[in-house]
Amino acid sequence: MKEEGILKELIEGYRQSVSKRYQYQNIKDRFELPESINKETVDQLRHYFINYVYPEYKMREELNEAFKSLDDYIKHPQKLLIITMDATRLVFRYGIHLPKILSAALKAMRTFKAATDFENNLVTEAIKNKIEPPYTIKKVDSLIKFLSRKEIDDFIEISESLFEILHDRPLIKKIKEVIKYLIKVMGKKEETYTPTQIKGLEIGLEMIMEGDKLFTQLSTEDQQNFVNLITDIEKDNLDTIFKS
Repeated sequence: MKEEGILKELIEGYRQSVSKRYQYQNIKDRFELPESINKETVDQLRHYFINYVYPEYKMREELNEAFKSLDDYIKHPQKLLIITMDATRLVFRYGIHLPKILSAALKAMRTFKAATDFENNLVTEAIKNKIEPPYTIKKVDSLIKFLSRKEIDDFIEISESLFEILHDRPLIKKIKEVIKYLIKVMGKKEETYTPTQIKGLEIGLEMIMEGDKLFTQLSTEDQQNFVNLITDIEKDNLDTIFKS
């Protein structure tokens, strides 16, 4: 099977794995949950993961093009700073704090690029080790075992940084305002900024805003509990995989 077909099958297999470990009853059986983190909240988290972090294959073409643009900002954050020269309102409002806000925004968006890279690494291992589809959860777990534990822990750390930023309520409010305004400015300068560049920021903003919705319904204490819970779930899953 060609690499594209393997990726398609692996994406579906990993989405099933994510969906299973974020089932409310599975989490409740393994972890101590605060009363405020109920089934509805866990269902929203699962929906967020499989629709925004690990969306289905047919959505990937548009996302991949947008992520290429987004990745360019992540690798060269000065390009985003250059855009702010056209956004004088932001410069006057946030002054010397603007680079820090933009850096946090890019750090949050990096999670989604890291997820794509993680899936591509699994494809590489599937080809190298001649593991054919369909990719059940058991097969996906076997592929994860071919990766180094440090590589996976680094991926979890990147994912955790997204939720830490979402937990910082004043910062996330500023990030949303800054990215919205940049998109507006770029849209008015079509001769300077391409539709793909704008789309990259729009998708990044949508993912941040959807993640933000998960936190607005929780108390400050339970927001941190939520961040800790996600990290615990992922590490517990990896411990189970590597011990098997």
